[in-house]
Amino acid sequence: MEVLGIILAGGKGDRLQPLTQDRAKPAVPIGGKYRIIDFVLSNFVNSQIYSIYVLTQFKAQSLIEHLDQGWRIADFFQDRFITAVPAQMRTGQQWYRGTADSVYQNLYLIERHSPRVVAVFGADHIYRMNIAQMIEEHRRKKAEITVAALPVRLEEAHQFGVIEVNEDWRVIGFQEKPEHPTSIPGEPELALVSMGNYLFDTDVLTQALKEDAADASSNHDFGRNILPNLFKERGLFAYNFRKNRIPDPLKGEEPSYWRDLGTIEAYYEANMDLRDIDPSFNLYNRSWPIRTAGYGDPPAKFVFDDWGRKGSAVNSIVGEGSIISGSLIRNSVIGRNVRIHSYGIIEDCIVLDWVEIGRHCRIRRAIIDKFNVIPPATEIGYDPARDQGQYSVSKTGIVVIPRAQAKTSWLLPNP
Repeated sequence: MEVLGIILAGGKGDRLQPLTQDRAKPAVPIGGKYRIIDFVLSNFVNSQIYSIYVLTQFKAQSLIEHLDQGWRIADFFQDRFITAVPAQMRTGQQWYRGTADSVYQNLYLIERHSPRVVAVFGADHIYRMNIAQMIEEHRRKKAEITVAALPVRLEEAHQFGVIEVNEDWRVIGFQEKPEHPTSIPGEPELALVSMGNYLFDTDVLTQALKEDAADASSNHDFGRNILPNLFKERGLFAYNFRKNRIPDPLKGEEPSYWRDLGTIEAYYEANMDLRDIDPSFNLYNRSWPIRTAGYGDPPAKFVFDDWGRKGSAVNSIVGEGSIISGSLIRNSVIGRNVRIHSYGIIEDCIVLDWVEIGRHCRIRRAIIDKFNVIPPATEIGYDPARDQGQYSVSKTGIVVIPRAQAKTSWLLPNP
């Protein structure tokens, strides 16, 4: 096997609470019909990498079900699979202690396939990437390890782990959230930050993981331990994500779009990016499709209310099966099988699947998780003090309503 994909999908996503209260971060819905993990999986499949293990751990049930429903590859080929791998304590009596330990505990999977290269990617980001181009540069430079890196402005780089490189983009150092980041040679206004995506020659990865597992002082993390311990002895290079290209970008698309959905604000803004007129990340670009599970839902529908006012959505995404009755939806992302009753205004919102919003509601700058039933005449986003008393509110004032446990909506076939 040439390339084996390992996707790290076991993170808790604490900063995305309460959206990760009942699910793993990669399983959080986004964009009206997708899950966060769909983006990295689409990059692998579009890059013709079809042998992929997805390592899970925390609250993984909905993630595993999503993979089973939407990401099954033909059963006839042993080297074509997308398989969820739960934490199994194969090497001792502990769960994964870090990103590197999660791969170490599953080394037997790598040894089973004997790939030349292992692609270890995170599952927490929104981006399009032709991984084949990164693999080609890995081979051309005769690298043993390649780290995908994104140039950012120097004044922003202190928020991230910074990679120091020489003129050939060979890694010569790492800085963890430095006060004064080192710039890229020849580009004094920019610094390099890691995207959390790595290519390893298999023998190098195997040896490094075994040595790290034996180090009691290690955090067992790729970014904090494995890579800083290897760059002096191994051929470790940074890959400039800014050079990566997909076919036929559409008007307005940002060539190197990449968002880390680490906070409620980042998640909210990424959704808002998707619904723009000429979005910086265009879901309608069929040259590099984002794939997901298909549920056979009916089309979205917009109907008149009692007074003859038609439901409408402006500058918004509306998912399959949703019905908008005599309400105005503006600058929002509406998920699947949502029912919004008459006389309401929903603006600058993210509404996830199977939500019902009653008549005369006014809601703005809110994220409403699945299965919620919003009573008639509810106002959200207009009175900060009242919102703070009733809901979870982010530091910038985004109201978040957690997933409801009782499935009481009329939309559900089995309450």
